[in-house]
Amino acid sequence: MADPGLRERKKQATRLLISNVATGLFVERGFEEVTVAEIAEAAGVSKMTVFNYFPRKEDLFLDRHAERLAELTSVVRNRPAGVSPCEALRRHQHALLESGHPLSGAIPGGPGFWWVLTSSPALTARWYEQEREIAEAFTEVLTAETGSPFRSRMVAGLLTTAITTVFAHAIGRIVAGEEADVVRREQAAVIDEAFDLVERGVGDFPAAGD
Repeated sequence: MADPGLRERKKQATRLLISNVATGLFVERGFEEVTVAEIAEAAGVSKMTVFNYFPRKEDLFLDRHAERLAELTSVVRNRPAGVSPCEALRRHQHALLESGHPLSGAIPGGPGFWWVLTSSPALTARWYEQEREIAEAFTEVLTAETGSPFRSRMVAGLLTTAITTVFAHAIGRIVAGEEADVVRREQAAVIDEAFDLVERGVGDFPAAGD
């Protein structure tokens, strides 16, 4: 019998190949200008194989969502005793930044990603849909813990906004021409500011007259 581990590694390698080929074509020509058939041909697989791995064309580009959703949900659900969801996610964002993870936003390749994303209405819509899925996952975990759907949804929305705003802020600075190394060095303070606002509440920000 074939090694199940080997089969899984082959599947992961095929998935990564398809995603990398698709991303390269999207960055070169734009999301709307590339067909799934072209991606399949360039990757050396059938069109059906592409759809087996990526049911939606948008997920060929936004291919980290399932992994990201599972990881973020796990961070909240499996956080240590005595650690708030806000603090757990703050630590997670710092870990992404320190490791140079693409989802930190503070990476040199960000502008290409952002151009493809923002130039496509379909991708932008899927991006916002993924944000809602993250908020819904947080809501489910927090509601199970607290028994309060309203408060859980409010907190889940704030936590999701913090995560997505931190990411967009970093990429936005790099797209505007700032050096990625500078953005990365300063991003730790941005993370703390974002989660401080969530943790302490927005209060009277901005105060009248500010």
